[in-house]
Amino acid sequence: MARIIVVTSGKGGVGKTTTSAAIAMGLAKKGHKTAVIDFDVGLRNLDLIMGCERRVVYDFINVINGEASLNQALIRDKNCNLLYILPASQTRDKDALSQEGVGRVLEELSKDFEYIVCDSPAGIEKGANLALYYADDAFIVTNPEISSVRDSDRMLGILSSKSRRAEVNEDPIKEYLLVTRYDSSRVKSGEMLSLEDIQEILSLELLGIIPESKSVLTASNQGTPVILDEKSEAGQAYADVVARYLGEKKPHRFIDGKKGFLRKFFGGRS
Repeated sequence: MARIIVVTSGKGGVGKTTTSAAIAMGLAKKGHKTAVIDFDVGLRNLDLIMGCERRVVYDFINVINGEASLNQALIRDKNCNLLYILPASQTRDKDALSQEGVGRVLEELSKDFEYIVCDSPAGIEKGANLALYYADDAFIVTNPEISSVRDSDRMLGILSSKSRRAEVNEDPIKEYLLVTRYDSSRVKSGEMLSLEDIQEILSLELLGIIPESKSVLTASNQGTPVILDEKSEAGQAYADVVARYLGEKKPHRFIDGKKGFLRKFFGGRS
């Protein structure tokens, strides 16, 4: 059976799709057959970041509705033959997703893939809830700012109460923290929350820190997951995240910053 990963947050613009593309590519490059699904019905950005937007013929909703087979809709990545993309629809709304339909697609994918990465839309609406419902692992993506961390804390409550695992009383979803757009100089000046601040609030296992980097935007514009840019700090950081997730011991890099003063606005997470 495949391991299902949801990449989620409570806030938009924190880098979920960039992270989903990078994690999926990293797993595939490590030799694991991986599928990545865009749950953001109506917007559809994952195919742009993966550089396959011109190859989309059928999408996730077509498969759920029985209008196309999964094999017809899956797009093999141009950089790695172990990675496949299932794009979202641009012409439907999120009501086209159904729990039963998503479950069928994930069950079929699980027969052939080792990892399934679910790129969740922001917030707590239907698309986001369905992206996390069947998850085994959750990557909580947050920026080092108050609103982002607060919304991530809210998402933790949803993960623990509205997943399939919670409903059937199985072991809870394994939650990991991923901090994106981290700028140590701004942490030092007190403009951003420090890692200590964030972990005090969320109390999650830190999987990685992705530094603020122009290479992320460059890679997105080129239709290439930033993890393939091995010279960039962001690319190296995502490679470290994948390695840690797979059990390797990797020291955290790109942290150099003192504790921010903003933690005083929060209480610790019990």
